[in-house]
Amino acid sequence: MGKPIIEVSGISKRYLLGEIGATSFRDEAERLFARMRGKTSAVEKNEFWALRDVSFEVQPGEVVGIVGRNGAGKSTLLKVLSRITEPTEGEIRLRGRVASLLEVGTGFHPELSGRDNIYLNGAILGMRRAEITRKFDEIVAFSEVERFLDTPVKRYSSGMYVRLAFAVAAHLEPEILVVDEVLAVGDQQFQQKCLGKMREVSRGQGRTVLFVSHNMAAVRTLCTQGVLLAAGKVAFKGGTSDVIDHYNGLVGSEAGFRPKSEGARFIDAWVESLDGERTSDIPNQTDVNLFLKAHIEGPRDLHVGISLFDANNVNLFSSVVNDSLGALEPGETTLRLRVPVGFLRSGNYRVQGSMWSSAGHHDNQDALTSFHVQNLDFVDRHHVSEAGLMRNPEKWRKA
Repeated sequence: MGKPIIEVSGISKRYLLGEIGATSFRDEAERLFARMRGKTSAVEKNEFWALRDVSFEVQPGEVVGIVGRNGAGKSTLLKVLSRITEPTEGEIRLRGRVASLLEVGTGFHPELSGRDNIYLNGAILGMRRAEITRKFDEIVAFSEVERFLDTPVKRYSSGMYVRLAFAVAAHLEPEILVVDEVLAVGDQQFQQKCLGKMREVSRGQGRTVLFVSHNMAAVRTLCTQGVLLAAGKVAFKGGTSDVIDHYNGLVGSEAGFRPKSEGARFIDAWVESLDGERTSDIPNQTDVNLFLKAHIEGPRDLHVGISLFDANNVNLFSSVVNDSLGALEPGETTLRLRVPVGFLRSGNYRVQGSMWSSAGHHDNQDALTSFHVQNLDFVDRHHVSEAGLMRNPEKWRKA
């Protein structure tokens, strides 16, 4: 194996809360003298470490997903890698040109036209004018803003900004393409177009992509490796599926199974195949059983309900435990619900759970459990006409 195209060694990034700009010599001297006296300086009390000792390597041609909850340090890491901000500690080695798409309009001048900004942004990325001219028509066609090409970009919508910015970054052949969640600004069709282009530049052209997203389905489809950040540190790195499983487990441990008010609470939740095997990766041609385990202490009029959400936080359906079960007895109770996975698109799903009675809410868990649906239907994966929130597992027949 050759040298990594990206080497990140012990990167840390410190900010001072309430401060603007770099730390002063006085601040650093105060920190040093306080440490010599074995005390904590006032400066250190206001410190916030957005990144702490982050290390990983990326090989040429890999597509790496950077995942984590809001505030985990993902965007800060990309800004450090893009040399927008300097790390406080550590070292980065980049063996290639970097094109970054971190915020809407990054590298664009609002008073210049779309045409002029293509050349400006290309020059910022280190491209020669002849190289930009050679790719110009492809950039315009991909961005779909040809009609507004000579209009100042300050009059563009955020979606038009993203279209043009991504088209420039993806077509001017940098060795490393860095993309933040900014793609979420575009419409669904353009997002799919961008994901297809990133697949093309990585697998077809051998370029390296770093991709930050909260859409685990997109990460699973596009990325070959992943890095999970938590509180500014690397919590896990490895294959995409393993990273997503750790991410889902982290979200579940932080958002679920916390002690709530007295009366009733969730203890556990999981998904099993119809054969009785616990799983979090499910083919979309079968159904599964969802299990909830709860501890009940008192209320006789207890209600238990769940809601199923997709990766875009859309509530697909809700279900409340039916009255035919009668009053739930005190102690530990396990409930089961069959979930028709055959109607679900491929992607990631989470289960929200609630328990309430006339006395009020007893437990409300945002992420009881989660699972991923694999798409095994060739037609469904390759035809846009099959788009939608749900899929129909039934096949056409002659009348």
